[in-house]
Amino acid sequence: MKFYLGADHRGFNLKEEIKLWLDAQAIEYVDCGNQVFDVEDDFTDYAKAVAKSVLADSGSYGILACGSAQGVAMQANRYKGIRAAICREAEEVRETRSHNDANILCLAADNAPDFPALIQAFMSTPALTDEKYQRRINKLDEE
Repeated sequence: MKFYLGADHRGFNLKEEIKLWLDAQAIEYVDCGNQVFDVEDDFTDYAKAVAKSVLADSGSYGILACGSAQGVAMQANRYKGIRAAICREAEEVRETRSHNDANILCLAADNAPDFPALIQAFMSTPALTDEKYQRRINKLDEE
């Protein structure tokens, strides 16, 4: 499994912690920025970079962080084929992965989530292939 990571200044420290955790788990990732802490950066730039990377790399996933996770989720979800979900608990992650085939996990850095549990739930939960779930996913990916 490969992840593309992105965060603005409010999510920067969380992203750096996630990178250390992913390294310890030997999980592949690409850091789409920001590469430095910059209070003047915009979450939109990193959400766009992660969304475009996930779309271009079949079978990959994304993790985005900003203060509330709302901004990065809104930006990422503007791309057809992206299903970015804000999750604060592992059960939310399992449901959005299984029912919605979420491909980007959005984390709220201001709430100090238990990110290892959330990422583990994301990685271990397959999307359901039942007709009703696939039908809904297809509708999400329409214009």
